[in-house]
Amino acid sequence: MEFLADGTVTTAKGFMAGAVAAEVKQSGKLDVAVVASERECVGTAVFTTNQVAAAPVLVDKVTLANNQGRLRAVVANAGNANACTGEQGMANARAMQQITANALDCDPDQVLVLSTGVIGVQLPMDKVEAGILGAVGEVKSGGAGGRRGGGARAARAIMTTDTRPKQLAVQVELPDGTVTVGGMAKGSGMIHPNMATMLAVVTTDAAVGAAVLDGVLRTAVNRSFNCISVDGDTSTNDTVILLANGASGVAVDEAGLAAFQGAVTAVCIELAKMIVRDGEGASKFVEIRVSGTATEAEAHQIANTIATSPLVKTAFAGGDPNWGRILAAAGRAGVAFDQNECALWIGDGLQLLRNGASADFREAAAAAVFGQSDIRLHLSVGTGRGEAAVWTCDLTHEYVSINADYRT
Repeated sequence: MEFLADGTVTTAKGFMAGAVAAEVKQSGKLDVAVVASERECVGTAVFTTNQVAAAPVLVDKVTLANNQGRLRAVVANAGNANACTGEQGMANARAMQQITANALDCDPDQVLVLSTGVIGVQLPMDKVEAGILGAVGEVKSGGAGGRRGGGARAARAIMTTDTRPKQLAVQVELPDGTVTVGGMAKGSGMIHPNMATMLAVVTTDAAVGAAVLDGVLRTAVNRSFNCISVDGDTSTNDTVILLANGASGVAVDEAGLAAFQGAVTAVCIELAKMIVRDGEGASKFVEIRVSGTATEAEAHQIANTIATSPLVKTAFAGGDPNWGRILAAAGRAGVAFDQNECALWIGDGLQLLRNGASADFREAAAAAVFGQSDIRLHLSVGTGRGEAAVWTCDLTHEYVSINADYRT
């Protein structure tokens, strides 16, 4: 597998994108995007588990249930989540499908919809419609800056509080030839497993059956987007879409499935890590690995509890190697373990905890690790074979500032 320089959601063959500034965002920046395929796609998606789901989520679920194998495009807007907007919001999400379909000369049920931004406000449909038509115009003309430029613009158009776009692509050799997997994502706050206030579109030019594609995406999401947390909040709009158009002429069969799964998972993991690194107000990227549990699920449960602890996250922010907060968080995760069997290492192997008590370490050395921009923790709670890792960030004053005046 090879990571491609300047890879985008349109690096895979047959995908194009366009994006415009339609004034849905108050900033006047790019805010409406369309990602389209030259040919029909097999598609699948994973959505938020929040029972307060946005209109685009509800519309997309129906669309996929009725038409998983003939998809053509994804239309997205930022600045307005179209969430908690009632029947009018549903009508607006369907209108986004219809407008995009008319412009691309396809059926409405071949279009998926994404929205992100402020909750509880109706979409300004006159602006959204003009934005969709402008974005499709870029798609048809080859996009601003070509296919790569269109993909890059689309990644910027879906940003809200993000400080930078999140995109990449990889190539992988399968037994029958080379395929490409590309993707883009947005998210920096309201980030938590199952999933987060994040949108992601992953594309591939491989030919993949619907059932296989669905399994590949769910495996990839469980190892990536469901392993990150910024603030413990689960959004109304979370969506990860995977489209496969077969433009490479290479089919994913049993012999190539593991390699293809690895490529899709790698793209999702890197996009997920980009989201954490861009967490609202974040100054540090933290990997928390837990081992020694009976199952992987138990290890994930402990790691996630540590990752979402405000006390732990503020210790990261302050560079304070307060291992007591880490162990206390682990202890309330709902997983049984013997505290006297616990051990904790940070960085490149500095041990802070041995047999449930403080190890012999220099405070200055531990503080130096916690002062770094990238921090790694490994907590062992026993001798079981279960192991999992999650990625998170610190919690700073800037996070409060960003979210205190988000709407204003």
